[in-house]
Amino acid sequence: MNKIKVSAVSYTNSKPFVYGLMHSGILDKIELSLDIPSDCANKLIENQVDIGLVPVAALLHVNNYHIVSQYCIGAVGAVDSVFIFGSKPIDEIKTIKLDAQSRTSNNLARVLLKNYWKKSPEFVTEGEVDAFVQIGDRTFGKKEFYPFAYDLAEEWFRFTGLPFTFAVWASNKPIPEDFKASFNKALKLGLDHRKDVIAQIQNIENFDLDDYLMNKIDFNLDDQKLKAIGKFHEFIREL
Repeated sequence: MNKIKVSAVSYTNSKPFVYGLMHSGILDKIELSLDIPSDCANKLIENQVDIGLVPVAALLHVNNYHIVSQYCIGAVGAVDSVFIFGSKPIDEIKTIKLDAQSRTSNNLARVLLKNYWKKSPEFVTEGEVDAFVQIGDRTFGKKEFYPFAYDLAEEWFRFTGLPFTFAVWASNKPIPEDFKASFNKALKLGLDHRKDVIAQIQNIENFDLDDYLMNKIDFNLDDQKLKAIGKFHEFIREL
């Protein structure tokens, strides 16, 4: 049997998943790569991998995608790693820079600016800006550094009353049911050992890793999170 190619995200929020994949028998059945979210998406879109932890905005570009796991990267309220940082409040922002590592969070920022804050700043790629989107480990401990920090998962919850789903495990082809069962068992193993994962990560100043992985990130892909994906996709299509 050919090994199934799997792309996981290299950020801290997916370390429990990676731990599970590395410490279970499924490692013998897969080729695992660790990538930034945008590369993870591109690999699945371009059929370089079979399964990816894919930013949900990218699902719109994956032909006949299949969600293969009951686990995800999500949040119910604040996530503490996806922000708009700025020197001015949202009402005064004229220019904003998006994050080159992100598809979903960039689209989430655009959706919220248009539909929630009712603002239409200029999106720029260089030069001085009033605000910028930043995601992942690069944000850890930094929200106190900026005059204004907007947690985008928290703002989405205020806007819709729904949790937000940042990434799901998806495939670009049908995956055997026995493999999916083993895959989900491996992911659960990692989630059950989050304390071990946290113990292996170096402490970060002004950031609570334990709270982040035990509470802020909600890993269960339930009906509310699936509903949120559908609503988010509707908003993206209207941008």
